[in-house]
Amino acid sequence: MSIELISISNEVMTQWRPDPALIRRPAYLSLADQFARAIHDGRLENGERLPTHRALADELGLSVQTVSRAYEELIRRGLIVGEIGRGSFVQTQRREPDPPYLPERPGEVIDLSILKPVCELMHLEQLKQGLAWLAGELPASSALSFRPNMVFPRHRAVAVEWLRACGLEISPQNITLTNGATGGMTVALMSVAPPGSTVATEAVGHHTLVPLARYCGFNLEGLPLDEEGIIPEALDAACRQSDIRAVFVQPSVINPTASLMGSVRRSRLAEVARLHDIAIIENDVLGPLVEDRAPPVAHFAPERTLYVTSFSKITVPGLRIGYLAVPDRYVTAAANRHLVTNWMATPMVAEIASKWVSDGTAMELVRWQRQAVRSRLDIASEVLDGVAFRAHRDGLHIWLPLPDGRAEEDFVAQARLQSVAIAPGASFRIAEEARQPAVRISLGSTTESELRTGLGVVNRLLLADPEHLLLAI
Repeated sequence: MSIELISISNEVMTQWRPDPALIRRPAYLSLADQFARAIHDGRLENGERLPTHRALADELGLSVQTVSRAYEELIRRGLIVGEIGRGSFVQTQRREPDPPYLPERPGEVIDLSILKPVCELMHLEQLKQGLAWLAGELPASSALSFRPNMVFPRHRAVAVEWLRACGLEISPQNITLTNGATGGMTVALMSVAPPGSTVATEAVGHHTLVPLARYCGFNLEGLPLDEEGIIPEALDAACRQSDIRAVFVQPSVINPTASLMGSVRRSRLAEVARLHDIAIIENDVLGPLVEDRAPPVAHFAPERTLYVTSFSKITVPGLRIGYLAVPDRYVTAAANRHLVTNWMATPMVAEIASKWVSDGTAMELVRWQRQAVRSRLDIASEVLDGVAFRAHRDGLHIWLPLPDGRAEEDFVAQARLQSVAIAPGASFRIAEEARQPAVRISLGSTTESELRTGLGVVNRLLLADPEHLLLAI
């Protein structure tokens, strides 16, 4: 299924009409205001077809030019859309999707909704030491230069070392430093998916993709999944049926369903992308945290894969820096788009990241995190004994499909009433076909004691009889 910027649900001609007695000068704005009020009040519903310019002009005693200007004003406001050969339709503005996590954490809530690494006092002390080092060693270029090429050559050389630990061999000239993975994936998508194009991705995927597609003007097509992620044959079929320009994948556990793609699957995915000459955007923010994984998809298709990784989910959340590695054909496009959206990564954060990579601190923190999340998974397995869920021993979360008869929104709301926040599966669905109710539960967002308590609440809800939540109004 494609998620389109424009979605016309039907072609029912509206029965509502503007009142000519209420039209004031300038007539086109007065007419547009009447339509806007009718849309906001629900008298005109999404998808309803409006009268033609000439028909409405004749009906109201106005010029065709006045009606045309009114319709143009409504298009500008995002309230209607015009399609050549079909007419004008009500297109109410979409509600911004809710994030899967709580934007702010209330004091009494066990927040298992936001995906973050396990953090202890040691992490704060480590970052304080990094900042103290920076105070004495800050290069003039990182403090005073506006030119990325004056600041980052040394950092790109260090990035080569880290990307090698991620399983990728690449030249420093093909690396862009970014302020984390979100900036990296945005630049990557802007580099390969122009407005109006289509990007394929997992049917249950990254929660920012849907709004990002809307903002940037490309379409999404969610593809079927199995236990390893995207099915290559499904990508092949989509490319034959649609004008797919790129595929966005999260093959290494960070995806909502916690799946890990094997080497054969990654190779086959690369073959399909090569067959149809499409780009691959690979989101690999856990990098070396996932032990004994297959090489990145970028290893199998280096000529077309834009690879994104970062440090905030595997070292310290405050180390918001990442690497975007791109093939030669996209180097200029990626550099240009990064300049206009970010200008450059924050140099002082890059200094700490480069030091930590060079002196081994970053990898030491990764190894610590690996043991910590494995301990958290042991807690989940103990508390949820007998419950079927998906997880990986080096992942930061579990994916919990709900039993038949469980409404996802009710389950999330009932957990919230018991002071436990979990992320609804709806936040990650790209395709409507992937509608099995499920929730994502973070393992690293709180203390082990709170995790155990929160999972206990989830387990009791699973054991209780399903019942819709009644709200007092």
